[in-house]
Amino acid sequence: MNENPQEVYEQRHAAFTSQRDAHDRRSRRFGNLNLLLIAAILAVVGLGFWYNVIPLFGLAGVLVAVLLWSYASHRRARDAAQRAGMLATINAEGIARLARDWHALPRPSLPRTGDPDAAIDPSTAADLDLLGSVSLEHLLNTPGTAIGKEALRRWILNPAATETVQARQAAIAELAPSVEERQGVMLQGRLMGQAQGGYDQFIEWAEDVPWLSRRPALLWSARLLTLLTACLVIAQLAGLTVFPALIVVIVANLVLSYTAGLRANADLDRVAARQNVFGAYAGIFDLIGRASYTSPEMLRLQSTLTRGDSTAGGQLRSLARLMPLVEIRRSMFFFVVQALTLWSLHVLWLLERWQERAGQDVRDWLETLGEAEALIALATLRFDQPDWVFPAPIEGGEAKLTARNLAHPLLPSSIAVGNDIEVGPPGSFLFVTGSNMSGKSTLLRAVGVNTVLAQMGGPVCAAEMQLPPLVVASSMRVQDSLDQGVSYFMAELRRLKSIVDRADETEARRVQPLLYLLDEILQGTNTSERRVAARQVILHLLQSGAIGAVSTHDLTLADSPDLAAASVPVHLAESFTDGAGGPAMTFDYTLRPGIATSTNALKLMALVGLPLENGVSSALAGDGHMQSGMGVKREA
Repeated sequence: MNENPQEVYEQRHAAFTSQRDAHDRRSRRFGNLNLLLIAAILAVVGLGFWYNVIPLFGLAGVLVAVLLWSYASHRRARDAAQRAGMLATINAEGIARLARDWHALPRPSLPRTGDPDAAIDPSTAADLDLLGSVSLEHLLNTPGTAIGKEALRRWILNPAATETVQARQAAIAELAPSVEERQGVMLQGRLMGQAQGGYDQFIEWAEDVPWLSRRPALLWSARLLTLLTACLVIAQLAGLTVFPALIVVIVANLVLSYTAGLRANADLDRVAARQNVFGAYAGIFDLIGRASYTSPEMLRLQSTLTRGDSTAGGQLRSLARLMPLVEIRRSMFFFVVQALTLWSLHVLWLLERWQERAGQDVRDWLETLGEAEALIALATLRFDQPDWVFPAPIEGGEAKLTARNLAHPLLPSSIAVGNDIEVGPPGSFLFVTGSNMSGKSTLLRAVGVNTVLAQMGGPVCAAEMQLPPLVVASSMRVQDSLDQGVSYFMAELRRLKSIVDRADETEARRVQPLLYLLDEILQGTNTSERRVAARQVILHLLQSGAIGAVSTHDLTLADSPDLAAASVPVHLAESFTDGAGGPAMTFDYTLRPGIATSTNALKLMALVGLPLENGVSSALAGDGHMQSGMGVKREA
C-alpha cells in the first residue's frame, strides 16, 4: 500500500461532493419539470373537455408518459445524490479518523455496557476505552448494519484463537487496499437507515418447520374456497342467482380467516418486521460475493453466501419481491380482500416455499455479513495506518509480550509516542514509576488496547509486536457506588479480587495466561497498609503464572526482596526548561530503565495556584523548577 490515506480521502471526498451537487441540480430540474408537466396535463385535459377536442386527450396521454419518465429520472437523480452524499460523508469521516477527531465520527449506537459473559469484563473494557465514545469501538465504527456492529463488539471483547487471528490478518491485508469495495459495503449498510435490529423473530421463522405446507388439507381447502368464491362472484355478475351460496362461502372464508388465518398472520408478521432491509442486504451480499478474493477467510465467507446456483443476494431479492404482497394487509380494504380470497394463507404458502428453499441458510448469511463488516472495519484501520504492523502470535514457550515502538492507538499519530515494551515471562512484572502526568496510565492502556487489537486479528500501533494468547484484566478507573453503599476502597478490593480469581482460573485450566494491568492500586487506604496489601496481590499474581504491569507513585512498593527480584523497573520522567514565559515542565513520555528519581506534585500545586507554605515555595523557587508563571508542556 503506497497510497497516502489522507490524500485518498480528500480526493474522494471532493469527487463525491461534486457528484452529489451535480445530482442535486439534476434532481431539482426534474422536480420542476414534473410540476410543469402536471400543470400542462391538467390544462390540456381541461381544454379537451371544454372544447371537446379529442386529439387533446391524446396529447395528454403523451404528456403523462413524459411525466412518468421524468418522475423516474427525478427519483434516480435523488437516489444518486443520496449515495454520493453518503460516500462524501464516509470519506470525510476517514479524514476525521486519521486526526482522531472524535466529534466528527459517528458514535457507536450499541449501549456502552459490555457483555458480562465476554472474556473481557465490562470494568476492563471501561478501563481501556474499548467501548462507547472515544474508544476502540468508536475508531473502528465503520459497519453500517446492526449485525456488523454487534460482530465488531464481540471481536473486541473475545480474543480469537491463534489460527483465527492469522486467517483474519490475511483477509484484512487483502481488503485494506480495496477502498472502493470497502466503502461500497459501508454505503449499502447506511442506506438501510436506522430500521434495523430485531432479527430474532425472522431468523426463528426462517429456521422453523413450515406450518401451512405441513397441513395439505388446510392449504387445499383455502385454494378450493378461493376458487369457489371467484366462480360465484363471476356467476353473480353474469346475472345468475347465486347470492345465497356466495354468502355461505364468504362466511366459511371468514371462519377460516379467524381460526387458521390468525396463525398465518402471526407468521407473516415475523417476516414483515424486516421487510424493508431485505433488498439492501441483497446488495451487500452481491458486493461481497462478486469480489475476487484469494485469502482463505474471504473465500470461506463467499462460499457461505453461495449454495450451487443459489446466492444469498438472489434469495433475499426473491423474498423482497414477495413483501408487497404481505404489506397489502395494511390496507383499509384488506378485510374485503381477505373475505373473498383468503389472502393471508396464500401469501404464507409463497413465503413458506422460500422458507423451505433458503430458510436454513439465513443465520449463516447474517453471521457472514457481521464478520465481513468487522473485517472491513479492521481493514480500514490497516489502510489508515500503513505504518502499523500485524503482530506475530506465539504458541508454546514462555508467555511474554514484546513490542518495539508501541504507542496508544487512540492517539493521533502526530502526538503518539512509542516505547519498547517487554511484559513477562511469568514470575516477573513490569514496574512502572513516574511523576504525575508523565504517561504511566497511557502506557498501560497502550499495552492493553494493542493486545485487544492483536487478538482481534487487526494491526497494532507498533513497529513490531509478539505475544501469546492472553486474557486481559485491569484495575484503573475504579468508582465507588452511592446507591449500593460501596466505598472506593471496597470497590477496588472487589476489582482486584476478580482479577486474582481470573488468574487462578487461567492457571487451573492451563489456558492462555492472564495479562493484568494495575494502575495506582489501593489508593483508598493509608500508605503502610496499601503497600502491604498491594505486595500481597502482586505476589499472588506472580505465583499464578500471570504476566502484567503495575504503575505507581510509591517508589518503595517493590523494595521487599520477593518483589524486587521479580520486578523489571522502568520509569517516565519530566524535565524543566527556561523559556520566554519562565520555567516550564515538559514530558517526553519516553520509557527509561530503573525507578523514577523525581516527583512533581508540589510543583504542579504551585502551577495551578494552590497555596504552599513559605518554606516550600522558597525551596521550589530556589530549585529553579517552579515559578508562578510556569507552564506545562507535552513533547510528542
